[in-house]
Amino acid sequence: MKSSQPLARARCIARADARLGRDVAIKVLPPHVADDPSLKERFEREARALGALSHPHICPVFDVGAQDGIDFLVMEFLDGETLAVRLTKGRCRSIWRFATGPRLPTRSTRRIARASSTAI
Repeated sequence: MKSSQPLARARCIARADARLGRDVAIKVLPPHVADDPSLKERFEREARALGALSHPHICPVFDVGAQDGIDFLVMEFLDGETLAVRLTKGRCRSIWRFATGPRLPTRSTRRIARASSTAI
């Protein structure tokens, strides 16, 4: 796997944080990614970058670390559908008829882009 590829396929598990009494999402780095030093560093670098941000449209990171050889990232648990599910529901006709695959309606795309741009 090249380091330019996304770190996709990490498992995300919903759990209760007993100490603070809140639900969290724990993203666990898969072994094939954790075994690659460049991908592991990328995971840690992205976790630090996300941890430094504070914005209503960015999921806050609570912790990052490793235990028993398993690298993880702990963040706010957000209940709802995944982006993949949203994309399959939102397929619509578009002026870009040559584009393939799922896509969001233009109105939704603009709203997401505006919200995301304020976080940068």
